[in-house]
Amino acid sequence: MTSQYRVNYHLRAHKRDSLIEFIKGMLLTPFVLHSQPAASQAHVAENAQRYAEIFASIEELIEEHRSFTNQGIPTYSRLAKLVPSIGTFFTPLPLQQAFERVNCQDKISARKHVPPSFNDVRRILNMAQAIAIAPQLKLVTFDGDMTLYADGQNFEEDTALTALLISLLRRGINVAIVTAAGYGDDAPRYEHRLSGLLAGFAKAGLTTAEVSRFFVLGGECNFLFRCAILDQGYRLQYVPDAEYSASALRSWTDSQVQQLLDVAEAELRDCVDRMAVSAEILRKPRAVGLVPRAQLTREQLDECALSSQLALLKFQGSPKSQPCDVPIPFCAFNGGNDCWVDIGNKLIGVRILQDMLGSPAAATLHVGDQFLSTGNDLSTRTACCTCWIINPEETQRILTELEAILDSTD
Repeated sequence: MTSQYRVNYHLRAHKRDSLIEFIKGMLLTPFVLHSQPAASQAHVAENAQRYAEIFASIEELIEEHRSFTNQGIPTYSRLAKLVPSIGTFFTPLPLQQAFERVNCQDKISARKHVPPSFNDVRRILNMAQAIAIAPQLKLVTFDGDMTLYADGQNFEEDTALTALLISLLRRGINVAIVTAAGYGDDAPRYEHRLSGLLAGFAKAGLTTAEVSRFFVLGGECNFLFRCAILDQGYRLQYVPDAEYSASALRSWTDSQVQQLLDVAEAELRDCVDRMAVSAEILRKPRAVGLVPRAQLTREQLDECALSSQLALLKFQGSPKSQPCDVPIPFCAFNGGNDCWVDIGNKLIGVRILQDMLGSPAAATLHVGDQFLSTGNDLSTRTACCTCWIINPEETQRILTELEAILDSTD
């Protein structure tokens, strides 16, 4: 019963990615038709060839879609007809090359009983994106929790990730953490969360120019900090809005913000009452969240996120609200152990950094773990290339691959 329930839950639209599901379906045919009860090395090689051919065909579909997108008619592509929700590809995706690289590591083609999975396809897409973006990479942005460190924890010192991020900075690539954590302009609180990374900067002796390429953008897009070497060591300095082009992207007033947060808070309180959960509602200047007193299930947190999304969309489109009074982008998401509604989103956060650093979409990579409809990384797909990971270990793996690709490019 439990396992059937989990299967049904994962079939829900808010737990699926249309492109990955399409690719999985394409790969299922050779797995079913050509799998052998006692697979020899020759059969394994044949399976690998068939998978590679399918990825090459999907690569062609993506290139055709990119061509139609450049002409302003993306819906004319064959891929758009097969996957109507498909978005924009800012670079080519060398999927055949990526599959061959991942298959060498994970031996996907050697499996007889388990077909290529969601996670297999996700990792291959990540690899293809890393290969494609490496030659022109200017900016890498990261989510925080479950991307660079465990949920609710701090960045630990002397991790492999520290060395990989330092390597990016030394190559002249800008690095930013775009996080939902919102502590206003309180730099020491962000420094505490990133204490291990800042200690790593000091131990490596990064120069002023190198550390100036490291940023933290908190509250999705609301509080920007830049790293600097001060008398007290490697610190984060708050960057006021007036010093960068945030006003054009964050053009809301405090009264508009509070109006939207009132609706979100009321909906979260209704969720607490409806589901009879034990939780606290926290209100911040630009966010409101539900923080459980006892652990909630994933389904309960998804319900809170989806209910908040719907309530805010209804409010923004209702006759009772003046459209000009509530033109505010928001992000309602399942944070893993809590649920938050933030003013603004990571799409705006990434665009702020792109404008500030002169990094176009094809030279910007966002790495995060929340790319489902109840996650807060999804919106970045509109602004830049992305890698979808599920934990800090996968972040380390893709950055290691990226470093190897950069070395070969150099």
